[in-house]
Amino acid sequence: MDREQEEMQLLGLFDIYIEAYKVIYQWRKIFTQITLSLILPMSFIFLAHMEVYHLFFSDLNHSEFQLHHTHTGTAKYNKISDHIDSELTSLWLFTVVYFTILIIFSLLSTSAVVYTIACIYTSREVGFMKVMSVVPKVWKRVMVTFLCAFLCFFVYNLVAFFVLVIWFIWAFSMRGEIDGLANFIFVIMAIVYVVGSVYLSVIWHLASVITVLEDSYGVKAMLKSKDLLKGKMRIALVFFFKFNLSLGVLNFIFKKFVVHGNHHMHLGMLYRVGVGFLCLLLLLKLMLFGLVIQTIIYFVCKSYHHENIDKSALSDHLEVYLGEYAPLKSKDVQMEDYEV
Repeated sequence: MDREQEEMQLLGLFDIYIEAYKVIYQWRKIFTQITLSLILPMSFIFLAHMEVYHLFFSDLNHSEFQLHHTHTGTAKYNKISDHIDSELTSLWLFTVVYFTILIIFSLLSTSAVVYTIACIYTSREVGFMKVMSVVPKVWKRVMVTFLCAFLCFFVYNLVAFFVLVIWFIWAFSMRGEIDGLANFIFVIMAIVYVVGSVYLSVIWHLASVITVLEDSYGVKAMLKSKDLLKGKMRIALVFFFKFNLSLGVLNFIFKKFVVHGNHHMHLGMLYRVGVGFLCLLLLLKLMLFGLVIQTIIYFVCKSYHHENIDKSALSDHLEVYLGEYAPLKSKDVQMEDYEV
């Protein structure tokens, strides 16, 4: 982060990638510590849940096959039926626990990386123990922002569901069948839904950074994120698309060669373990790289809107006072134009 803030607005996506690589390489010790303590558990849980799901569904499919070939009312039928109910309950409990743990580690990782980069940006001495002492306090604010984003997604999907119901009723009651026009409208609806979901996701990710570095959190951070992204939305969308595409490719490779690797008789257990370990390493790098980039995008957006951040003020507010985290106040962000 050797660039002056007025230079940040000139960075393209490739330049942001280079800047992220430089930051990680120059401060590889602390980022390695953060990766091993927070990002590694999150990545392991993310990959492991696919294997657990596969085991659950394999057992359920086998039990349902047996149930269909068993006479109803028999003791065996009731036993299999109870087993299926038990498996479904366990599956739901596992899903709740999985998402809870994943969200916790995700928010902790975000807080740690953003705080670390802010310290680097202000040339403040930063150590792993200091970061870990601040993260739990920052995490509470990030959780509030996440809950607001979750509520936005819930409302958005609820509206999308009602629109889909209206489309379905229109297609069958007015036209009698799903014809070409109905299909065309459905495709347009699907495109609009995906674009809206991506837009909300980008706003949420930048809002998480704002929550750590400023006094805004929750809905206020989401609104500020929306304003900051104006003019730089294309860069954020392209990054978000590439990030999720890479995540999807890793997901596909892990499922094909590790989770379903036993379907390929020529693939040995050692080969599957090797591919799984490689996927884990790549996922670690991808997650860390993504968190660093979204923080740099925050500074790029600030520079683009000529919102000059006073480094000394930011440095003071990143310090821990009496065990309390002091976020950057809005008055410390000078909303003024600087000379370019």
